[in-house]
Order: sequence, then structure tokens, then C-alpha cells
Amino acid sequence: MKNRLKDRVALVTGASSGIGEATALALAEQGAKVAIAARRKDRLEQLAAKLAELGAEPLLLVADLASEAEAQRVVKETQAHYGRLDILVNNAGVMYLEPVAEADLGRWRRMLELNVLSLIASTQAALAGMRARRDGHIVNISSVAGRVANPNAAAYAATKFGVVGFSESLRREVYKDNIRVSVIEPGMVDTELREHIGHEASRRAVNARAGEMRQLQAEDIADTVLFCVTRPDYVCINEVLMRPTDQER
Repeated sequence: MKNRLKDRVALVTGASSGIGEATALALAEQGAKVAIAARRKDRLEQLAAKLAELGAEPLLLVADLASEAEAQRVVKETQAHYGRLDILVNNAGVMYLEPVAEADLGRWRRMLELNVLSLIASTQAALAGMRARRDGHIVNISSVAGRVANPNAAAYAATKFGVVGFSESLRREVYKDNIRVSVIEPGMVDTELREHIGHEASRRAVNARAGEMRQLQAEDIADTVLFCVTRPDYVCINEVLMRPTDQER
């Protein structure tokens, strides 16, 4: 089926690569108008060209989403540009892995701000319009780390457990407004995420682990997002936990 999202407006954060890029394309292929937000303007321009070919009328939003103000701005600019926002995909995030005793608290603070507070801020900015229309869908990208806390991932797990808890609490606040909330928890995905790990031993260890399995691809997560947002409006997919077949935990 095509055009399942015709006349729908979506905003995808962290859209310059990986899951965000794949999700923006998947939504566009189903007829959505798509706004894309991230820091890297050159990557966004390349993606916007692809989206335009699909008829998505892309809106390019350069922003550092670790800032709560920027997270709210991209939502407001999307609403102003298209006149509405139907689907918000909170995907922007980083993964900094290191032992607690050696942790760089500056890195961890940025991770908390981007992975949790930014997601909350953009969600907050979207709610008024969705409530007024009694329609909307918020998709939060968490991680298997939001269900299983591993050594050297304490702060990352804290952020992703936070996303899962926030999403369920939000769902219970807004379901009577006909707003749906979905949280997706992927396991190991073949993206740039691991490249940002500043602790060398932790980076080597997680890359070695990833090399032992057939990793999920960004398109697999995008397909899952698409499944969630194309259900009939009386169906809300609350939570999806997905791992590579080869991943134990």
C-alpha cells in the first residue's frame, strides 16, 4: 500500500544519518511531508534532495538539539511552515559508554540533555497542537539499554530507561486526547552511534561485540516506526523491543 501518510506532517530529529535518515525516507515514501532536524547542514541538504524527489516538501532545520530551546524551536517552525504537526519522531541521541569511576561528567551531562531533556522539550512543544486537533503520534527512540543495564553503560542506560518511563507516563496523560505514544527499543544497530564513544576501551569492546553479530539496519527501525504510525487510529503500538537474532542481551 502506498500513500498511507498522505497529507500527514512529520518531524524527525537526528535526521542527518542512520535511523533518523532512514525514517525520514520511509515516511516520505508513504506520502508524508517531512521536516528534518540535526546539526550537520550538509547531510540534511543531501537528505532533503532525496525527500524532494519523493514529493515530501522537506523543511530543513539546522539545530543543536541538546538545547531545550532548539528542540522546541524545530517543532514550532515545523508547525508554522506546514500549519500542523502530526507525527513527531524523537530520534536524536548519543551513546557515551565508560565506567562510572572514569566517567567524563561533561559528556554524560550532554547525553542526558540530548537523550532525555531535548526529547521532553520537543514533545512538550508538540502537545498543544495535537490536543487541539485531537490527533497526533509521538514516537520515541529508546534502546534495549532502556530494558537491560550493562556495565560501562550506566548513564546511557539511565537516559534510555528514562525515555521508556517518560513515554509510558506521557501515553497515560494524553490517550484521552487521541494522541498515540510509541517507544521503540532497538538492540545493536549498524549506524554511526558508536563512533561518538570517547572512552577507547569501551568503544573497542562494543565494536568487537557488534562485529560478532548480524546487526539491525537503520531501515529495520524505520520500518518499525512506519508500522506504528500507519495503524488505524484506534490502535496504539505502545512499545517495541527488537534485537538482532544473534544478540543475547
